[in-house]
Amino acid sequence: MRCCLTVLLVFHFVAITAISASSQTTGKQKISPTLSVTDAGAWKPVQRGIESRRITLERSEPGYTLDLKLLRFDTQWITARLLRAAQYQLKAASAMTFVEHSGAVAAINANYFDTDGKPLAFLKAGGQAINPRVSRSSLYTGVFGVKEQRPFISHRNDFLSEQADEAMQSGPLLLLRGAPQAVTGLPLRASRRALIGIDKEHRMVIAVTDNLIGGLFWAELQEIFSAAKWQVQTPDLLNLDGGGSAQLYSKAGKFEEFVPGTVEVPVAIGFFTKGQ
Repeated sequence: MRCCLTVLLVFHFVAITAISASSQTTGKQKISPTLSVTDAGAWKPVQRGIESRRITLERSEPGYTLDLKLLRFDTQWITARLLRAAQYQLKAASAMTFVEHSGAVAAINANYFDTDGKPLAFLKAGGQAINPRVSRSSLYTGVFGVKEQRPFISHRNDFLSEQADEAMQSGPLLLLRGAPQAVTGLPLRASRRALIGIDKEHRMVIAVTDNLIGGLFWAELQEIFSAAKWQVQTPDLLNLDGGGSAQLYSKAGKFEEFVPGTVEVPVAIGFFTKGQ
C-alpha cells in the first residue's frame, strides 16, 4: 500500500510539473528573437458579424510591451466602404469622427497621403477616381478594394480599376494567397502599424498596434497573420499607413474600442451593417 501511495505521489508531482511547464510555455511564446506573445487573447463576439481580440506582445530589446488590437467582420453581415473626410466638409478626421459622421460600426485609417491630404497612389471612392494612377513605388505594392460589397486584396500588378467599385492602393503587401511577399526598398524597423486582411472564410480583419514608440517588423506581422497557432490566419494581408496615422475606432452597442492616432487622416475604411 505504501509503495502504491509513493507511486501516486510521484505521478502527481510529475503531472503538476508538466502542467506548470506547459502553462509557462503557452504564457510566453516567441514570434521572433526579440518578440514574444504574453497573452494571445481570444476572439470575442461583439454583435452579429463582429468579433474583437487583443494580443499582448513584449519586446525584449529594447524592453517594452504593446497591444495588437483586432476586429473581425463577417461579410455576410458587414460590408466595407472607403470614406473621405471631404464628404463631411472636412480636410481630415479621426477614426472616431468618421464613425460618428458615417454611421459605420468601425473605421480604420487607409492610404498614404501628402501634406495637402492628397492620395499618393490609386484611390477610387464613392465611384469617383480621386487618383487614377497606380503607383509603381516599392511601398505601394497592394490594393484593397470592394466589388458588389465583396472585399478583395490584390497585388497592384494584377489590379484593374474596373474590377472595383471602390479601391485604394497601399502597402507593402505582406501576404498574398498565403505566401509571404518580399518587402524591398523599405526601412527594416519596428514601427506602429495598421493593417487589413481577408481570411479563408472571407472575413475582413483589421488591426492596429497601440504603441507610440517601437512596434512590429514586417516579418513579425507575416508570422502573426499566417501561423495557425495565433488563430488570425489571413492569407491576404495589406499594410496601411502607419506611424501617427494608424488609428482604429469601433462602437457597437455597449462595445467601444479606440486606438487614437496622433494626426487626422483624409481617408478611412468604414465598416457597415449590410442594408445600412
